Amino acid sequence: MTVPRPKRCRKVCLDPNYKIFKPQGIPLSELSSIEMELDELEALRLSDMEGLSQDQSAKKMDVSQSTFNRILSSARHKSARSLIDGAALKIARNVPHIIEPSARNDGGRNRSRGRREAGDRT
Repeated sequence: MTVPRPKRCRKVCLDPNYKIFKPQGIPLSELSSIEMELDELEALRLSDMEGLSQDQSAKKMDVSQSTFNRILSSARHKSARSLIDGAALKIARNVPHIIEPSARNDGGRNRSRGRREAGDRT
């Protein structure tokens, strides 16, 4: 029997406070679930949200470009399955990660999205 190599520690800058995304109005107990690793979520953030190239993203995560591509493909597949099938998406931490400090380490919250502050009337 062949034992796979242990996965290397992956650098991530995202440490979300949430663990599950699910369709509204359906109890979690009635849903199938899909596990997304923290490094897969980070790959989505770097590539699709930050708009970095795969080479730039791979360097930030301290993995090869081919490994980053596999992580990103898996993350996109799981995201699509969750949305299309209506499954719960659980954020897992089964792979060792190094949480790097980031300028925006709030899980995507607290961004203004173009909204004005309460006192700003201009």
